[in-house]
Amino acid sequence: MPQLGMDRMNEISRDDAAPQTESRDANQMGGFAKGIAVIEAFGNGRKPMTIAEVARIAGLDRASTRRCVFTLVAGGYARCDGRVYELTPKILRLGSSYLSASLPKLIRPSLERLADQFPEVSCSASVLDGDEIIYIARAAHHRLIGIGLHVGSRMPTYCTAMGRVLLAALPQEKARAILAGSERRALTERTLTQIDDLLAELETVRRNGYSIIFQEVDYGACGIAVPVLNISGNVVAAMNIAMQASPEAVAYMKTELLPRLMEIQHYLATILP
Repeated sequence: MPQLGMDRMNEISRDDAAPQTESRDANQMGGFAKGIAVIEAFGNGRKPMTIAEVARIAGLDRASTRRCVFTLVAGGYARCDGRVYELTPKILRLGSSYLSASLPKLIRPSLERLADQFPEVSCSASVLDGDEIIYIARAAHHRLIGIGLHVGSRMPTYCTAMGRVLLAALPQEKARAILAGSERRALTERTLTQIDDLLAELETVRRNGYSIIFQEVDYGACGIAVPVLNISGNVVAAMNIAMQASPEAVAYMKTELLPRLMEIQHYLATILP
């Protein structure tokens, strides 16, 4: 374990020591919540950070942040390099229980068979988390599609096919609230960003039962997504196929890929709890 140094461990400024006013349920553990906030602060591919930087992102005082970071280092979940800290691969253990749970475990084999059948595409599944989707399963042989995406990656809901499928499954007012609270940037000139336009698109998704995006996230890429239902008929996830954009891509997705997605959707609806 890296030497942290007693001087640094004991270094607590007057600002750090200032009490923090909090309002929380008596049944909640404030320290545990702070630890989660610190872990999340390292997310989204951020570079190694100082205690002050982690505190700012986590919304905590530096004294609390220091204790959380030192606890992560002591457990091997983070490491120190001079004045900056970063998570270690051991942190993946904290998510392994979910990734080995029934939902990703039951969806993954279908995605892998689909990727074997269509090697020019990438296949994914995700769940909704606020105004983002989180990838819970991936299968791809084509390295140019969705490069950089992996299990645990996050993408915005408003411009992704899976995100729109998941938003369309919500009551309209809840979907509107998520869209209103999200940063809707134009990633390409085709990206829909206005709430009214997005709500109209969600209505189309509800009516059709699938979502297609064409070069809204990235030039040269397109995709089609459908909801994943459980045995009770509830939407529990979304799955998609992404491929390179071409003049024939939309027709190909509708005629060749959508039927396969629907087959998998019907199958999963008989086995997902």
